[in-house]
Amino acid sequence: MGYNCVVLVKQVPDTKRITGKVMNDDGTVNRAALAAIFNPEDLNALEMALQIKGLYGGTVTAITMGLPSAAEVLREALYRGSDRAILITDPRAAASDTLATSYILSCAVRNVPYDIVLCGRQAIDGDTAQVGPQVAQKLGITQITYVEALEGLQGRSITVRRNIGNGWQLVRTNLPVLMTVIDSANQPRIPAAKRLMRYKKARARCEIEAQLRLERPQLEQGELAELVEQAAKELSSRGLLIEQWDIDMIGADPALCGRSGSPTKVHRIQSVILSAKDSKTVEPTDAGISQMISELISDRIIA
Repeated sequence: MGYNCVVLVKQVPDTKRITGKVMNDDGTVNRAALAAIFNPEDLNALEMALQIKGLYGGTVTAITMGLPSAAEVLREALYRGSDRAILITDPRAAASDTLATSYILSCAVRNVPYDIVLCGRQAIDGDTAQVGPQVAQKLGITQITYVEALEGLQGRSITVRRNIGNGWQLVRTNLPVLMTVIDSANQPRIPAAKRLMRYKKARARCEIEAQLRLERPQLEQGELAELVEQAAKELSSRGLLIEQWDIDMIGADPALCGRSGSPTKVHRIQSVILSAKDSKTVEPTDAGISQMISELISDRIIA
C-alpha cells in the first residue's frame, strides 16, 4: 500500500564553527559569517523516511521554512531520495518563534498527503526540541519523541523504539503519527551521484528571480515576472521545480505568523565570560589526585 512520509527539515548555521569572530556586539550570532548546513538530526529523520519508503513503498516529501537560500537543503533531500520538495518562504513569517513556526509548518503539512511526519529531535541553532511536538499538537495527531529505531509497520499500526536516556521503550500506535528522530537512529546515506546530476539544477521561483535580477538588472517588473514564469514552467516539465509556497497558499492566518504570532520576547542578551581568580596546580600522581578530591569534598563541591 505504501506510506506517505513528510519530513520537516531546516537549514541552520554550522554552530561547531562559532568563535568570537562570528559574534555580534550584542551577543547574537552573525549567521552570515557561518556556513549554512542541513540540520544534523533532520538528516536522520530523512533517512528513516527513505528507509520506510524502501521497505514498504510510498513517497517522501521534504518541507522547509526559511529564506530563499533554504532551498539548498531541499536539493540535498532530493539528492538523497526525496520525491518532492517544498519551500515555505514569506517575509510575514520572519522572526517566528517555535509557536509560530510550528503553526506555519502544520498548515503546510495539511496541504500534502501524509501518514507519517518526521523531523529531527531538535535544531542545533535553537536546541528547544519544541517544534516537532507542537506540530503534532496542532495537527491533532499522536507524537512519539526520541525515536531511534523502526521496529515494525503493518497496516495502520507502527511500532518504534524510543530512547529514554537510561533505557528504551517500545511504543505502538496507529497512523497518522509524528516522530522526532535522534542522531543514533541511523547513518544518513550520502547523496546519490545520479540524483545529484539530475537535481543539481532544481530551483525554486525565488531563486530563478534572484538569478535573473543579477544577470539582467535592467528588466522591468512585468518582463521579469514573465521570464520567471517561463523558466518555472520549463523546470516543472523536467521535474526540477522546487515548489514555493507562502502563508496564503497554505491557508495560514498572518496574525499567527512571524513576530505577531510569536509570544517569545527576548528581554536582553548577555555575554557570560568565565574567568578564574585563583588557580592551583594538581600533580598528576595518586597522592595529588587524592588531595584534590579531599579538598573538593571539604569545600562541599562534590559529595
